Amino acid sequence: MTRTVLDHVAVATRVLTDGWDLFGGVLGGRWAYGGNDPGYWWGQLHFRTGPKIELLTPTAGPDAAFLERFLTTRGPGPHHLNFGVTNIGDTLARVRALGIEPVKVNLDSATWKEAFLHPRDAYGIVIQIAQQSGPLPQFARPPELPEPGAASDFVLAELRVDDIDGAVRLYSAALEGEVASRSETDSERTAELTWPHGARIRLVQSGASALAAPAQQADCGLSLLRFSRDAPDLSLGEPARIAALSRRLGVSLALND
Repeated sequence: MTRTVLDHVAVATRVLTDGWDLFGGVLGGRWAYGGNDPGYWWGQLHFRTGPKIELLTPTAGPDAAFLERFLTTRGPGPHHLNFGVTNIGDTLARVRALGIEPVKVNLDSATWKEAFLHPRDAYGIVIQIAQQSGPLPQFARPPELPEPGAASDFVLAELRVDDIDGAVRLYSAALEGEVASRSETDSERTAELTWPHGARIRLVQSGASALAAPAQQADCGLSLLRFSRDAPDLSLGEPARIAALSRRLGVSLALND
């Protein structure tokens, strides 16, 4: 029985209204919860299916350094994947069995325990593993968040990786994803894994060496967020709006494509 869920995809930005407009106003995300932590503010939107989207922005003080460094070095964009677990000790044991050592492990709190996997060990993106106990926090809906657009499904998050076999082992053996499909061509290898609530990750290894040694791609990491909604056609001006907001947020997004 799967005890791990892909809970959310976090996007770092200095301009929260861009995220509210795209993921709320266009894609129909509904306010879940959020608030201030030392050094940053975070807020999450949920969709009909799939993981939530979390927006992160730095506030002030030394605790903001990690997010300031990320935004200064890379600009806005995908920051981490969060997996919620029921027993973080068991999960970290499975991670270590793969030869990966978690970092920033904090198991002291009775209500929130967490650890992280460095992008070099997690195939291009930070992974946060978290165990939460007790009721979820309740915070007021941000006043800048527009009325949600048409409800949508968060269909999948696509990641480019340099070693698809290693990535599949991490996401299946350690993070309990179910391998739904795998395929190979002369130039590309793919695998899709699923978790409860419709969460799905598509792993892609491409390049001339995709069927041999790891490709050592320079563009490893989260490459695409795919959404779907019932409305078949985009309204006039909507494609340009989506493109502009996606560009400012540093994300690649596909809707009904």
